Amino acid sequence: MRITISCPQKNTRTLQKKLSDYKDILTAFSPITLKEMDGVKLMDRTDTKFTFKLSQLADILKEAEPFYRCLEIGKERISRYQTLYYDTGDFMLYNKHHSGALNRYKIRHRTYVESNLGYLEVKFKNNKGRTIKERIKQKTAEDNFNEDACKFLSSELPFNPKTLVPVVWINYGRITLVNRETAERVTIDLNLEFVNGSEKTLLDNLVIAEVKQEKRRASAFLVIMKKHHIREGSISKYCFAIAFTRDNVKKNNFKEKLFSLKHIINHDVITSSYRRNGN
Repeated sequence: MRITISCPQKNTRTLQKKLSDYKDILTAFSPITLKEMDGVKLMDRTDTKFTFKLSQLADILKEAEPFYRCLEIGKERISRYQTLYYDTGDFMLYNKHHSGALNRYKIRHRTYVESNLGYLEVKFKNNKGRTIKERIKQKTAEDNFNEDACKFLSSELPFNPKTLVPVVWINYGRITLVNRETAERVTIDLNLEFVNGSEKTLLDNLVIAEVKQEKRRASAFLVIMKKHHIREGSISKYCFAIAFTRDNVKKNNFKEKLFSLKHIINHDVITSSYRRNGN
């Protein structure tokens, strides 16, 4: 049986209000366009992840400004991403991540709201720690894959894509920084929101940053993370969403990471779950 996970409404008021304080800081960065950024797509790359409190972001951005340009789309430097993740009914893909299996997959549809683009994507993490992403254009997320989507997924996955069902929306605002000199991108995700049916969980004190490079090398952003005593390491957003919002999945191997994230989030104070038509 397929599960319908409704697309969240495109209401930007909460995001814009929460992040308005960072707009002045971001305008200090030299801009880069999507077209200019084509040379650093990094579809085959290494990822280095960090998590920290939103209160640390302003200083980090100010220190990063001399070394990076900031992606600008339609005069906006914080872009909205809406992503629907798929898994099997028994969460096979989540469980492979939980068990630490190598050669593992994530399947998602991502909508880039400001640029009005949508892609069906397959992310593959191989046994050498590299992330390889393949995608096709698909305007909207669907519960049932069309013929082109099935053909694409069948060519990329070692299992039948018809076993996949939508399981969770993960939405956020993203700042994308591009190194002025090397093939490096830094993505900074804010106002993380998990949507499961009519239930939402908003994590508005958490920042997830990823340094994306062809291969691990010296980086101004890595130096800044070290200066602020922010250590590398994070659970994937998908695994975090499932472990955080589902009671019927394994979590033992994520306990340490979840504890660290909940400490950052200060769960009892700033995390709110609410009905779609509430507040």
